[in-house]
Amino acid sequence: MPVRSGTLAWLAFACVAIVLVGGTLGLGPLGETIAILGVFGLAVALGASGRAPVPDQAPARDAPPLPGGFGQALLQRLPAPLIVVGQDRRLTYVNPAAHGMLPQARVGAHYSNATRAPGFIEAVESVLRDGRDRSFTFTQLQDQERHYEARASYLPEGAGGAFGDGAQVLVLIEDRTRDKAMLQTRSDFVANASHELRTPLASILGYIETLQGHARDDPEARELFLGIMLQQASRMQRLVDDLMSLNRIELNAHQRPEARIPLRRTVAEAAEALFPLASRSDVLLMLDLDLDQGDVEVLADRDQISQVTVNLIDNAIKYGRSGGRVRVVPAEKDPRFPGMTGVSVIDEGPGIAREHIPRITERFYRVSNKKSAEVGGTGLGLAIIKHIMTRHGGTLDIQSKPGEGSRFTIWLPLALESGDSVGASRNDA
Repeated sequence: MPVRSGTLAWLAFACVAIVLVGGTLGLGPLGETIAILGVFGLAVALGASGRAPVPDQAPARDAPPLPGGFGQALLQRLPAPLIVVGQDRRLTYVNPAAHGMLPQARVGAHYSNATRAPGFIEAVESVLRDGRDRSFTFTQLQDQERHYEARASYLPEGAGGAFGDGAQVLVLIEDRTRDKAMLQTRSDFVANASHELRTPLASILGYIETLQGHARDDPEARELFLGIMLQQASRMQRLVDDLMSLNRIELNAHQRPEARIPLRRTVAEAAEALFPLASRSDVLLMLDLDLDQGDVEVLADRDQISQVTVNLIDNAIKYGRSGGRVRVVPAEKDPRFPGMTGVSVIDEGPGIAREHIPRITERFYRVSNKKSAEVGGTGLGLAIIKHIMTRHGGTLDIQSKPGEGSRFTIWLPLALESGDSVGASRNDA
């Protein structure tokens, strides 16, 4: 017998109420889903007394027949993977999300076909044995190591409704791989930042002890050591400044800038401040931005675009070739970046090996630790640029070959004229 209309109305009202109250109480998506499914199970049980008996062994398929309407749509569209295990250890239901996560999970097959993870098998067996609900985690290797969090709930005999007459175990699964990766990244970041600060701090403390000891009355040694201490303290200050800058960018990561700014003029104004550094480094800084031929407008944070410009040109000067050139030019059109305009910073340095390019925007990643230490790099400059570009809906494109220099290009979406359709631009790049 199908679920009665009065029960169905009550079910819909209860599910909506659970979601609203769950948000207030902080149940989270998994808690809300479990509560909703509990309501659904009760509704199915109320209408299951007159249904036709279920065969002992259903043919293999992705899902058994369920009551039509809201209940069936709820389970089929549930974003959380859901599987139901019968008392005979065979799967009696697999929703589409679960099949996408565990392709081997098929109705009628033994539940261990879904995954051989010991934590999963042990939890299901324990629930079938003692009828107590359990939360557990398990890991499995697919294309990469993936981490899952799950909740196994016991449905006693007769309460399974459309899933069968015997006792059932309902298992809800959530993929926690991304959360675990973020925690690991945060842990690595703290460890790396601590290490980067510890090195100059140890150096400063060592020279202070030396000055307090046998070098106390040695003017020549005192001048030398104070100079080194100033250098190390400056390195710590740059690192702290970059960390604070990165933190500010991350706080505003979801707020897309709305101000219209002229990209090339903004880049030119920021670049002009680096002419003295280029001169001291014996590098010719050339700005070929064709400002007389017009400019292009982008929706951007002017201060952050200036910061990106300074970081890129500063890197090109420091890591480029002494006596060489650093050119700042408009980027040529590229089909990979439709609806965008860009500016390139080109150096004549030693270039970057192909295997390093995907990683050089990682925090504290360095192609050459020795060179980075010589020029006072913090290992955060390109990471800051990457985060700024992400906030702007743009990207950083890196092209380099050993011995041929490097080209770093920032790409930003063009600002549209009011009334323009998407993809139309005021100026072409």
